Amino acid sequence: MNEHKWSKILLFDGECNLCNSTVQFVIERDKKAKIKFASLQSIQGKKIMLEHSIPSHYFDSIIFFENGIVYYKSTAALKLFKNLNGFWKLTYVFIIVPNFIRNWVYDFIARNRIKWFGKAETCWVMTNDLKDRFL
Repeated sequence: MNEHKWSKILLFDGECNLCNSTVQFVIERDKKAKIKFASLQSIQGKKIMLEHSIPSHYFDSIIFFENGIVYYKSTAALKLFKNLNGFWKLTYVFIIVPNFIRNWVYDFIARNRIKWFGKAETCWVMTNDLKDRFL
């Protein structure tokens, strides 16, 4: 298993508007740029998934790596928000809700995300400072 030099990586569905909005949200609230990003469809995203034996059916989930541990679905979201500046860290309190309940809500949103938020029609134009954030 190849370890990455970054300790925090978010894999996301690059074709999903909700997922892209989530990445923009994280960028604005991760002032120290601790979190790196890769779309699940990118060469680097596919490579990471292969290295960690992550099945392709996880395309309906964000995947968050933190210090070598892989998190999926609601746990990934809570771990991600715990790393943000401001009161977003407080959302981690929901980790006490049983996983099957959190993931039921997560899966409901994931199943409907394209219908509710649409599919990305264009790619981002990266600024130089953002290029360093993406793998």
